[in-house]
Amino acid sequence: MSKKTMKDVELKGKVVLIRVDFNVPMKDGVITDDNRIVQALSTIKYAIDQGGKLVLFSHLGRVKDEADKADNSLAPVAKRLSQLLNRPITFVGETRGEQLEKAIKAMSNGDVVMFENTRFEDINGKKESKNDPELGKYWASLGDIFVNDAFGTAHRAHASNVGIAANMKDVVAGFLMEKEINFIGNAVDNPVRPFIAILGGAKVSDKISVIENLINKADKILICGAMAYTFYKALGYEVGTSKCENDFVEFAKGLLEKANGKIILPIDTVIVKEFSEFAESRVVTSDQIPADEMGMDIGPKTIELFEKELQGAKTVVWNGPAGVFEFDKFAVGTNGICRILANLVGATTIIGGGDSAAAAIKLGYEDKFSHISTGGGASLEYLEGKLLPGVEIINDKNCCCGNCK
Repeated sequence: MSKKTMKDVELKGKVVLIRVDFNVPMKDGVITDDNRIVQALSTIKYAIDQGGKLVLFSHLGRVKDEADKADNSLAPVAKRLSQLLNRPITFVGETRGEQLEKAIKAMSNGDVVMFENTRFEDINGKKESKNDPELGKYWASLGDIFVNDAFGTAHRAHASNVGIAANMKDVVAGFLMEKEINFIGNAVDNPVRPFIAILGGAKVSDKISVIENLINKADKILICGAMAYTFYKALGYEVGTSKCENDFVEFAKGLLEKANGKIILPIDTVIVKEFSEFAESRVVTSDQIPADEMGMDIGPKTIELFEKELQGAKTVVWNGPAGVFEFDKFAVGTNGICRILANLVGATTIIGGGDSAAAAIKLGYEDKFSHISTGGGASLEYLEGKLLPGVEIINDKNCCCGNCK
C-alpha cells in the first residue's frame, strides 16, 4: 500500500482525530449488529497503546431534521465501545463548541473522547455531507493527526474526511482502511490469477461500471441474482414476471458480445408464481421460465457449474447475493456460493460489502473469507476502478511535507 498508516507517525501525546464508521443498525436505541465497531478496535487499541489522545467521530443513519436526532445519537455506540474496550469513554453530545473543546483539553494520554453524530451538522444546510469548508477547518483544529478509518464513507467527499484532511499535515490510514485498500485494491489492480468475479444483486444498472471494468481485468465473471434475468432477455429467453430491466437489455447484449465468453450465466433457476417466502417452487432450465412465473434463486445445476468454474481460482471477489436470501427458502444459491468459496484452497476470497456481506454473515460464513468489506458503496466504486476521495486524501508513503495526497 502506498498510503501512510498510523505506524508512520508518532502518536504519543498527540490529539488523534479518528474518523470511524460506526453507522451500525439500531432498533429502539439498541445496537443490533456491532460488527463495524468490532472491526475498528485494532485501530483504536493501537492508538491507545501508543499514548495518543483519541477523538472518535462518525455519522449514523439519515438526519434530516431535529426529530431525527433522538433515533440517531451515537451515545449507545459510545456505551458499547466502552464495553468492548473495557475502559471509560467520554461522550460529548455535540459536534462542536465549548463542551467538546474542554473535554479534549482535559484528556491524558490513552484517553478516549467520542463526539456526536457528524450528520447532525446536516440539519441546517448539509454542512457535513456537502463538505462545508468552515466545518472541516474547525474539526481539524481540534487535533494534531487525522486517521481515516472509515472506508464505508471513502467514496464521499464530506467535511469529516476530505474537509479535515485539507486542513491537516498528517493524514494517515487506520488499520481497517489499510486492509480494505490492500484487499480490494490489489484484487482489482494486481490480482493473483486466475481472478474470478461473482456479481449478483437486483440490477444490471447498479453494476454497469463494475462489469465494464472487470471485463478487462477478470478471467471470468459469474452472474447471478435478479440481474441475470436481464441477460436472459438479451439472449432472447422468456423471463416471465422476474425482475428485469428492459432498458438495459441491449446493454446486456453488448456486454455479452464484448466479454467474448468471460461472462458465465446461471443454467437453471428456482421459480415461483408469486413473490412470497412460502410460495411453492420448482426448478427449470434458464430458458424455460413460464410467462406467468418469476425467478427467485439460482438452481442446483448452476451451483455445480459455479463450483467447477471456481476450481483453481486464486483471487475471487463477490458482490451481490444469488437470490432472495432474506427468505431462507431462496438462500440456497447464496449459501452454496458461500460454501464453495469457504472451501477454496489457496485462494484470496473477498466479499465487496452490501447484501452479499450481510448474507455471508447471516449464513454463518463470516470467518471463512479472507476479507469481508465494511463498505458497500465504497467497495462497489472501488471495483468500478474509481478513485475514492476518502482514500485519495491520505498522505502517500513517500510524502514528507504533508501535501502529497
